[in-house]
Amino acid sequence: MAHTKSALKELRKAKKREAQNKKIKANLKYLERKFLKTLAKDKNEAKSIFIKLQKALDKAAKKNVIKKNTASRKKSRLAKKLK
Repeated sequence: MAHTKSALKELRKAKKREAQNKKIKANLKYLERKFLKTLAKDKNEAKSIFIKLQKALDKAAKKNVIKKNTASRKKSRLAKKLK
């Protein structure tokens, strides 16, 4: 357990950041699953979901929730499936 006031504050901040990051990652996984599911049914709808997914990946990379290269790789692989 932390002893100092600042260490306790850092723990609180870390908990808050962890919750935010989990929410962002969960949304990414949800969008990816939704994209893959709709890809089999309707390409036009999948295209619109792909745009949302790209935006979410870029935002996550910008906020350092995921690495920049990971976002790029996922976008590339999913775009390949869209073609």
